[in-house]
Amino acid sequence: MALAGCPDYFLHHPNYQDNVDRAATHRPAELIGPSFQQSPNRNSPNNQDDDVDLEALVNDMNSSFESLYSTCSVQSESAPLLQNGQFHRAPLQTSGINPPAQPTSPQQKVRRSQPMHIHAVRRLQEEEQQLRTSSLPAIPNPFPELCSPASSPVLSPGSLPQCQPSGQYIVKIFSEDGTGKVVEIPADMTARDLCQLLVYKSHCLDDNSWSLVEHHPHLGLERCLEDHELVAQVQTSMTSESKFLFRKNYAKYEFFKNPLNFFPEQMVAWCQETNGTIPQSQLLQNFLSPSSCPEIQGFLYVKEMGRKSWKKLYVFLRRSGLYCSTKGTSKEPRHLQFLADLEDSNIFSVIAGKKLYNAPTDYEFCIKPNKVRNESKELRMLCAEDEHSRSCWLTAFRLFKYGILLYQNYKIPQQRKTLLSHFSTPVRSVSENSLVAMDFSGRIGRVIDNPVEAQSAAMEEGHAWRKRSQRMNILGSPSPLHSSSLSTVIHKTQLWFHGRITREESHKMIIQQGQVDGLFLLRDSQSNPKAFVLTLCHHQKIKHFQILPCEEDGQTFFTLDDGNTKFTDLIQLVEFYQLNRGVLPCKLKHPCTIVAL
Repeated sequence: MALAGCPDYFLHHPNYQDNVDRAATHRPAELIGPSFQQSPNRNSPNNQDDDVDLEALVNDMNSSFESLYSTCSVQSESAPLLQNGQFHRAPLQTSGINPPAQPTSPQQKVRRSQPMHIHAVRRLQEEEQQLRTSSLPAIPNPFPELCSPASSPVLSPGSLPQCQPSGQYIVKIFSEDGTGKVVEIPADMTARDLCQLLVYKSHCLDDNSWSLVEHHPHLGLERCLEDHELVAQVQTSMTSESKFLFRKNYAKYEFFKNPLNFFPEQMVAWCQETNGTIPQSQLLQNFLSPSSCPEIQGFLYVKEMGRKSWKKLYVFLRRSGLYCSTKGTSKEPRHLQFLADLEDSNIFSVIAGKKLYNAPTDYEFCIKPNKVRNESKELRMLCAEDEHSRSCWLTAFRLFKYGILLYQNYKIPQQRKTLLSHFSTPVRSVSENSLVAMDFSGRIGRVIDNPVEAQSAAMEEGHAWRKRSQRMNILGSPSPLHSSSLSTVIHKTQLWFHGRITREESHKMIIQQGQVDGLFLLRDSQSNPKAFVLTLCHHQKIKHFQILPCEEDGQTFFTLDDGNTKFTDLIQLVEFYQLNRGVLPCKLKHPCTIVAL
């Protein structure tokens, strides 16, 4: 049954149903005045309680509220009302009159469960709603009498609770091969969390070496985001041409393992003052402690602001900023000139610095203020003599800016080894400390300490693999799994094999992924179509070793040492040199990997 003056669809409105249910539970029969008592419908022959004349009920309620408001208008002026229309619990302060002692009629009694009309409050609410701007039409409340004064008489979008912002950002991530993935992230997602999300979605191994790279192709700059940095915040400072890259970075926390390799004594002023060898722990403690005052010093090529010329100056890096000496190597305050600030800046590696900025060497880096987006004139361009010194400047800048935060980021993966995350997958440890030469010829395993014995054991292991492979070919059926052609293609499924890339491209990949000892990749040889090349990084230098095929008894093998150690395929060769150094300067530790997103 529809109400007088109200459309039928309001009967099914959720707000209307909630108000009716709430009014039914808060208005028992003994609390309702005589005017509010429901009378059975006279037209109904059975006089059922559920068949009620709603129109007569609404008219009775309106007349009763009008009489109730006229009676209680005097009391409402002296008694403060709460926002829900209830009287204050404090007693009324009137002149010699005790309110509880006054006789009141049933109509004059005010029950806390009964709503009341307050025209002043309603008028203020209507004025406030007129000031609110909304694109949706206002929906009138069909039963304002059943609502408390705090409830709005008009259900407009402005009166409803405002929706909180979603805080979601759209980020597009690119891999080294040019493929991209669009990811929706929250505003508080860090670079580490996003990398683990990409690892989970790309089904690759999580060895805590993945990083997010901020790349500016128009400026030729790139840097790895720190694990604690917010991705959405970094994206706001980037231009439309800039992008994020998903890449391996094995050197991200390598300075915590071998700090002396990153900080030469001639570049650390504190080491020069002590005139002695500094322990690694003490060196890191001075960089991480805010009370100590370490300093990095050395000659750098500095590009003049707004010009193409470069000058070789003696530069000092301190916690307060980057300075240069105007008089040789003098450190007197009157000879120091301020170059760049560390607090509101980030340090970037420069790509193709000779072509873009006419740099004197290939080891260029840049200090870019956060406010600068596309102006190369405001960038502080610097150039080092070699890669070792450039790594020292880059690492010292990160330590001076972030301090103990870097150490916490480095320790987080180690502290979570026992906790299984839904992003990560268990991986096998291939650290150098866990890979030793073993002898299993006896009852128990024995560690081989003698290097000569270890080398002979490695050669015997290589021959044993060859004999085992021959035995399997003899005993097994001539299936494609044991054919000689499989050894020439099985390596193509490995992440460390990159096919037909040039020497320059292999150099670029090694440099981008950290230049740490043991970083390697395999590629096709450009000079010999049947051979392969192992590209290996050692002491920040890239070396190449040719893998030649050789035939014996009608079967093809691969060797690095002119046939002394032979392998049936490249997978066996890589696994062998991951355990044994052999003729290489170091073991194979970190595969140079590219994952397609």
